[in-house]
Amino acid sequence: MKKVLRSFFLIINYKTIIVTTLSVISTYVCYRVGLTAKFPDMLVGVAIVFPVVFSIGSAYNRRETALQRFSDFKGHAMAIYYATRDWTLDKNNDLPQRTKVLIENMVVLMRTMFTTSRKSDIVANEQKIFQYFSQLSQLTIELRKYGIQSGEFSRISQYVSKMIIAFDNLRIIHAYRTPVTLRAYSKVFIYIFPIIYGPYFASTFNDFSAQLEYVMPILYSFILVSLDNIQDHLEHPFDEIGEDDIHIDEKELTMHMD
Repeated sequence: MKKVLRSFFLIINYKTIIVTTLSVISTYVCYRVGLTAKFPDMLVGVAIVFPVVFSIGSAYNRRETALQRFSDFKGHAMAIYYATRDWTLDKNNDLPQRTKVLIENMVVLMRTMFTTSRKSDIVANEQKIFQYFSQLSQLTIELRKYGIQSGEFSRISQYVSKMIIAFDNLRIIHAYRTPVTLRAYSKVFIYIFPIIYGPYFASTFNDFSAQLEYVMPILYSFILVSLDNIQDHLEHPFDEIGEDDIHIDEKELTMHMD
């Protein structure tokens, strides 16, 4: 029950209350002054619902791609750890422990980087992560001292390369989002539509029983703003606020490194 309520209040927030209140006021004023009009219903679908649904679909696909890239990152990180632990002929070394620490530091830094929106912090953290990649690459070179053959070493180097590619994909997903102009267009119409449609809602007063005249402006406001809130949460898959966010947890990864 608590989870349901939390999800509910993520899509029904102060913006919903503000737009709903303004919509009801607009409808009331239009009815009192006799300003009514029969606007076409299809305008809502063409001008607002279709762009918003397209944005939600685009944001969801970005989230799914981010999940795949993060899985690639974790999978290759685990492969490198197992290689340092199991492939060496001479087990008298600290390579597995150092690899584990490096990977854990990278994941912690990734979470910090992807949950912030300050460009300066993002750039600084990105530089630190690539320094960790450099250290990981240098660490793999040490495997030659402990009996790793050239073919196996080449494979481990590919694992490092694929981790870098997976991270860069995640960085791009974090930096580049749904087209800004489309989002701006959708938000403008979502927030002004229930208000400028006051004359239309006022014209339907005679179609409803008493005390139900404001059902339409309230429903329109709730539906449109809720769709916009859903898109906003999917738009930022790493901010750890929405129910569908990607949670980057270093403990989940390193718990298997024993």
